[in-house]
Amino acid sequence: MVLCYPSTPKKLAMTVGCFVAGAGLFAVGMHLSYVYIAPQQARTKARNDFVKERLRKKYGYGQGKK
Repeated sequence: MVLCYPSTPKKLAMTVGCFVAGAGLFAVGMHLSYVYIAPQQARTKARNDFVKERLRKKYGYGQGKK
């Protein structure tokens, strides 16, 4: 990135600080997403299994009937 005017050390420090803070927030979000993905996948699988079993019982899917 090319600056149109010379930056002061204070502005440079603020820019670096904002960048580091943003990168930190991004890293925390990534970590939380990674930590909570397994329980979400387990809930989705359990819900899908429940729906499949209910449809199988209600309509007889998978028992040779069509």
